[in-house]
Amino acid sequence: MEKGLKLTDILVTIIIALIFGVIYKLWGPLYGVVATLGLHLEQLIYGMWFIAAVVAYLVIRKPGVALLAEVAAAQGEFIFGGEWGVATLIFGLGQGLAAELIFAAFRYKRYDMLIASLAGVAAAFASIGIDYYYGYIGDLALWNLLILFGTRIAGAVLISGIFAHLLVQSLEKTGVTSLVRPATKEDYQALG
Repeated sequence: MEKGLKLTDILVTIIIALIFGVIYKLWGPLYGVVATLGLHLEQLIYGMWFIAAVVAYLVIRKPGVALLAEVAAAQGEFIFGGEWGVATLIFGLGQGLAAELIFAAFRYKRYDMLIASLAGVAAAFASIGIDYYYGYIGDLALWNLLILFGTRIAGAVLISGIFAHLLVQSLEKTGVTSLVRPATKEDYQALG
């Protein structure tokens, strides 16, 4: 793996992030609708807000990309009128940093579904910590808090882990990622 980000890496990361910034903005109302169902079922779709970091990393495969992507996606959501305002940037920073730490723990050498899922779970824990700071989950009863944690973590695994991995695997098959980096046999095996 080549050290350091090239301009191409940064631009592709920002494009990925802005696409997800739009998706994040559109995801907000869906989150609100699902929240009306109760039992924290909206947490099952919360994992979408962690996906930019994971997808960008799986495509670019370099240090710093996950953090850059998640912060840029949060900035994009904010610019496109996301309903959570400036707090979105704090969430983006925390979630991106958490995902980045998972990739760093494996020395940026793993690109499989397990790593994608672990990065999503780390981002979920970061978001829960930030939610706690903002005060709305600290008043929940233990059983209610456990449901929130469980469903958010499950959503992180499903969306920013499994779905993100399958999305990038599909991109790999089209050859579009070869524009950013040449795919090797090991790359395809790592996705399998």
